[in-house]
Amino acid sequence: MGINIEIKAKANEPDRLRRVLENLCASPGEIIFQEDVFFHTLKGRLKLRILAPNHGELIYYERDDFVGPKQSNYDIMACADPNSLKILLSTALGIRGVVKKQRLLYRIGNARVHLDDVHGLGFFVEVEVVLNEAQTSEDGEFVAEEIMNKLGICKTDLIAEAYIDLLQRSANSGQS
Repeated sequence: MGINIEIKAKANEPDRLRRVLENLCASPGEIIFQEDVFFHTLKGRLKLRILAPNHGELIYYERDDFVGPKQSNYDIMACADPNSLKILLSTALGIRGVVKKQRLLYRIGNARVHLDDVHGLGFFVEVEVVLNEAQTSEDGEFVAEEIMNKLGICKTDLIAEAYIDLLQRSANSGQS
C-alpha cells in the first residue's frame, strides 16, 4: 500500500496560485481531465479514475477527514478498459457519485501539487507528498506545510473532506 500526506484547500485566487506554482516548478503544469466514479464501500473510498477511453485507474484509499495534513493509505491498479470496469463495479456496488475536474499537475520534489477546477464546486489546491520508505509521516507533514506556506494557503482555507463528500453535502443542502 502506498502512503502519502495530503492537504486540500479552497483556492480563492487560482490565477495567483497558478503563477506561484509555475515559478516554483519552472513549468506551466500538466493539464489532466479526470472523471472519478465513486462506488459504495463499507470502509474507505473506492473510485475509478477515467483518464481516457482506454486508460483508467482503480483507486482504493483510506484517510481520516480532518483539517490539516493527513495520511492517506492507497492502492492503485491500472485499467485499460475503464468503461467495462465501471459497468461491473456499478452493478456489484452501486455508484455513490461522480466527480469531474480539470487538474493542473505540478511536481515539487516528491510532492504532487494539484490546482483543481472541480465541476460544481470551484477551484481547490491539493498537496500530496508521496512518502518513500525512508520518510515518516512527520517528514511528509513538514513538506506539505512548507509548500502550503510557499503558496500562501491559509489554515482557514483548509478542508477536511474529499470532493465527493463536498458535492454530496452541496446536493443535500439544495434538497431542503
